Amino acid sequence: MIDKMTKDPAQRPAEKAFLHAHKRRAVTEYEKAQEAFQKNYERLRAERLAREAAKPKEK
Repeated sequence: MIDKMTKDPAQRPAEKAFLHAHKRRAVTEYEKAQEAFQKNYERLRAERLAREAAKPKEK
């Protein structure tokens, strides 16, 4: 708290913008990871369904 009081008032908006950009990058990295996971999930699902369709039915 004391650190914020001693900073130059002109420095505060710059730090706020930097923090906002850092948060945005973290969200972007999360979105990229989720997209990669979803693509891999769909690929594996398609492979599994193809294997099940090719397998002869047993009773």
